[in-house]
Amino acid sequence: MTAPPSRIPHAKGTAGGLRADARHNRERILAAARDTFAAHGLDVPMAEIARRAGVGVATLYRRFPTKEALVTEAFAEQFATCVSVVDDALADPDPWRGFRTVIERVCVMQAADRGFTAAFLTAFPDAVPVDGERARAEQGLAELVRRAKDAGRLRADFVMDDLTLLLMANNGVTAGSPEAAEAACRRFVAYFLQAFGAGPAERTGPLPPAPSLELRRLFRPDA
Repeated sequence: MTAPPSRIPHAKGTAGGLRADARHNRERILAAARDTFAAHGLDVPMAEIARRAGVGVATLYRRFPTKEALVTEAFAEQFATCVSVVDDALADPDPWRGFRTVIERVCVMQAADRGFTAAFLTAFPDAVPVDGERARAEQGLAELVRRAKDAGRLRADFVMDDLTLLLMANNGVTAGSPEAAEAACRRFVAYFLQAFGAGPAERTGPLPPAPSLELRRLFRPDA
């Protein structure tokens, strides 16, 4: 005898398929958000992210009710990496090397993903995990600065706003490929670090190789 429609055996499987679809949509949204934010920053409309993910706007808002929630989840791994970089530097017995390593690695992350820096510097009141990670990283950076100054390796007039200045300037570094952008970033940061140093040993040394950059890119970054 045929079972009543309400008790067809594969009904449970159908529900499971819907849950799998929901997970798949979530992963597609996050992947599209990371790629879009990395290329264009955080000002991209949510509708554009939905389009790139191949889902409806309603589906996106069902998974992520606010842009803050989407940014928090999209950059969770990068924030964890940033905090890990600071923790590793704090464990380094050489205060100048620890300070320098954090600056170099964070700036390279920024060159590869502009959206991450915007997320790090932007206060999202609804994004508690982001605020917590940012606060921890900022406290670690302040401690690295104190140690480097106490060791006489970092100039006494250095202030935390100088790090913001560096990130703002580094955000303007553009190149024709990700490899060239990273090379340009490393050389640019090396110049800044020499300016931050307190003594001859910190202000000298070979610079990373210079990338091939064309002046016309200053006026046409996409050329």
